[in-house]
Amino acid sequence: MANHKSAIKRIRQDRKKRLRNKSYKSYIKTVTKKFMREEDPAKKEELLKTLYSVLDRAVTKGILHRNTVARRKRKAALLLRVAKEGTKES
Repeated sequence: MANHKSAIKRIRQDRKKRLRNKSYKSYIKTVTKKFMREEDPAKKEELLKTLYSVLDRAVTKGILHRNTVARRKRKAALLLRVAKEGTKES
């Protein structure tokens, strides 16, 4: 257990931040899974906009690193493109 007043405060603050970040990361995973599972390219495109927004907010809030978000956005865009090409061939 911490002995200094500042260390005790830091523990308290870290606990709050951890819970906030955990909640937001869970929301990011939920939005990502919805995007991945969607079959209709039109709906998938709408979900991509939502996913981009959520990921960009995570960078702004300091929850995820900007390169991590860039990688996830690139992967999502690729999956959308593949889904669109798949429907054109059918």
